[in-house]
Amino acid sequence: MDTVTIGAKGVSVSLDLAVGHIAAMQVEIDGHILKPLHRAPWVGSPRETLPANIPEGTVRLSGDFLCAPFSASDVEAAPLHGWPANSEWDVVENSAIAGGWRAVFRLRRKVMGAAIDKVFTLRDGHPFLYQEHIFSGGSGAISVAHHPMTAMQDGGRLAFSQKRMAVTPGTPLEPDPARGRFMLAYPARATDLNRFPLAAEGTADLTDYRMEDKREDFITLVEADHGGPGWTAIARHAEQDLVLVLKNPAELPVTMLWFSNGGRDYAPWSGRHLGVLGIEDGRAAVGHAASLGDNWLKHEGVATAFALAEGRSVSFRHVIGAVPFGEAEPPRDIETAHDRMRVLASNGTTKEVPFDGDFLRIGRTA
Repeated sequence: MDTVTIGAKGVSVSLDLAVGHIAAMQVEIDGHILKPLHRAPWVGSPRETLPANIPEGTVRLSGDFLCAPFSASDVEAAPLHGWPANSEWDVVENSAIAGGWRAVFRLRRKVMGAAIDKVFTLRDGHPFLYQEHIFSGGSGAISVAHHPMTAMQDGGRLAFSQKRMAVTPGTPLEPDPARGRFMLAYPARATDLNRFPLAAEGTADLTDYRMEDKREDFITLVEADHGGPGWTAIARHAEQDLVLVLKNPAELPVTMLWFSNGGRDYAPWSGRHLGVLGIEDGRAAVGHAASLGDNWLKHEGVATAFALAEGRSVSFRHVIGAVPFGEAEPPRDIETAHDRMRVLASNGTTKEVPFDGDFLRIGRTA
């Protein structure tokens, strides 16, 4: 596999240049080695053993990647989640910086006529990957999302920055019981993440990831206007760590959750994609055409695409990290300052870790 690995003190990241997926991320902190990102169990299998019609992004499904557009490429022809998730990237820059490392990668293809750069920054002693994507030129508009995935051996608990609502689309990911299964009601919405309607009677707690719930579910969380960074925290039980994903809500106003826990019976999933949660921070509806059209998010005042233009660039930033965390319950809150992150545990204790609080620049809009 053609990968490039970069590192700073206590953190390393490998990028699969064939598809732009993060193949691995490792954090060394307080005597622990943490691996927050997931890699599909079939990655590395001989290509002839996998279905011929699946896109390269599924063949090499790993870690995190850029979706542009998010979901169906039904405006400009491309595979699921677009060329950034399915085709080759080149190394443009890869060098040490003061107190860390910086690498820049460029997509060989263009998307809606725009060139795309992926910028990774690692800082000594910071258990985080700081990412930026930059679109230069082009025309029309593009929906985007990050697609980080974590996996849990024995489930976990989730916590979020304040959300306005949670909404499922009109149809589930796997409506055919001969192929898979789901749990949530479609379509449905709720403002209480602890009580979301089920397809059967009752409600589900979206913050509780249970391994006995075999399902494929997809739901969109809309960020509330709280003035801080948007964040998702996953307290993984068996791993005893806290996976952290952060964004600027002005850039990426929705967080789409993909619960993938043995809910697909057909290849290459074959019931073996277990304990996976996708935390897909985006500016998108489901599908490129839907993102540009009259979708439900626009009715809620939520942007679902970036406008592109020659001579203009747009960019957005994202952060992924992990810290040791032995609590069964997720944190009550995450606070960020200029050089620190404070994790407020449910038992009242506080853990501080180095963090570049200026990176997301909450006053910054794209």
